[in-house]
Amino acid sequence: MRAGLLVRVGLAVVTVLPLAELFVTALHPPGTYPPGLTWPDDPHWSNFALAFRTALVDRALLSGLVVVLAVVPAVLVLSTAAGYGLARLPFPGSRAVLGLFVVGLVLPREAIVVPLYQLVRDLGLLDTTAGLVLPLVAVHLPFGVVWMRTHFASADAEPAECARVDGAGPWAVFRHVHLPLAGDALRSSALLLSVWTWNHLLFALVLVDDPLRRTAAGALGAFQGRWGTDVPLLCAGALLITAPVVVPLVLLRRRFADALVEWASVR
Repeated sequence: MRAGLLVRVGLAVVTVLPLAELFVTALHPPGTYPPGLTWPDDPHWSNFALAFRTALVDRALLSGLVVVLAVVPAVLVLSTAAGYGLARLPFPGSRAVLGLFVVGLVLPREAIVVPLYQLVRDLGLLDTTAGLVLPLVAVHLPFGVVWMRTHFASADAEPAECARVDGAGPWAVFRHVHLPLAGDALRSSALLLSVWTWNHLLFALVLVDDPLRRTAAGALGAFQGRWGTDVPLLCAGALLITAPVVVPLVLLRRRFADALVEWASVR
């Protein structure tokens, strides 16, 4: 309970204040250097329209949405099946397999980006959406497997035993007993995966040259390269690109905080 309250207070501090400063800065005249959190005398709302046109924000958001819709469902399906197998269908070497996923969970992304680039290049997938989606699925999969394995391992065994007594096989027990009870774990996992994928920057910059095929954060990186010296325009573009993920987080802030607490307990 105390951990959840601390996470919520921490989220409020680290998200609201920077967003407020971004918003106020974006209203200052283009080409100026605003002095911190100060409201301008003549707000330049046109900065948002100019940033939207020059950064092709609509196409950047569509690209980020495509990547999220490809990565998150794939990770959920694979991690649910793998997590259930590791938790409820033990086999020789299952603990070693789980150990490999745990290693993948803590492995720094920077340590694998060079061999990953070479692999994607050899597959002929550089600068393609598939060349970004597949590595993101791979790097998010350890989290999903450990998360779902933890859920299935701690689930109540009595309903499954009753189903087996009635003649249900392993697939029927998974489909009709465990999967319906995993709704909260799947929703929390989907929320975290969506935020992480939307904000993923490193692979988007390394594996995709076209900013309009990257994640939303990758598209923002290209916008920063063009308008890095114009702080108000840069802030306006950052707000436009981050708004689609900020709004759902505000609406789902309680579930997001709970998911972070659960994630911290898993790690």
